[in-house]
Amino acid sequence: MNAHDLSKLGAGFSDAALGSQSVFRAALQALSHPGRVIALPHDAQTPSRGHAASAALLLALLDPDCTLWLSPSLAGSDAAAWLRFHTGCVLVDAPENAQFAWVAQGDACPPLGSFAHGSDAYPDQSATCVLDVAALTEGGTAGWTLRGPGIQHSTRIEVDGLPHPGASAFTSQWAANHAGFPRGIDMFLAAPQQIVGLPRTTRIEAHVEEQGA
Repeated sequence: MNAHDLSKLGAGFSDAALGSQSVFRAALQALSHPGRVIALPHDAQTPSRGHAASAALLLALLDPDCTLWLSPSLAGSDAAAWLRFHTGCVLVDAPENAQFAWVAQGDACPPLGSFAHGSDAYPDQSATCVLDVAALTEGGTAGWTLRGPGIQHSTRIEVDGLPHPGASAFTSQWAANHAGFPRGIDMFLAAPQQIVGLPRTTRIEAHVEEQGA
């Protein structure tokens, strides 16, 4: 990366410590309360490709010891250089080699089983995936019912714009991911300015409207 390329990259958080702490708290809240839509305010100058919430989330989570896989449109954009410059993370070419993954809206999501799931002895050696979607809405009459730790009884959420191969394939793959506990990936769904946490302990029940999708 030359000086000219660097000059085009947006800045990170204006205060790196405070910015990271604020976003990290939001991430913990999202994972502690699956299905709750969490606003993710920040002041980072995020890349032109990918949702700003996703970029800020990864800016807070990544460091030089982390490996990151980016979906094709992100890998070919300023998002790759922005994250490498601000976090020092290592980009990898294969999902199975990544500790973190970011899938842009419009890109296909690899099968969830292709990411690192850890082992029974070391379940923490698994991937965390950030998946861009068009919109996230709590409640509603369509979408998903979520159950599991952090949820009192159940909660409902509508997810608009899941990437190919679509909602039905995602919920089927997520059921397999949940069944492998303590192994399995954790996920954040990200709208442009909001996130929802989906830890591997969460069960997803598709509503009737989705099951034919």
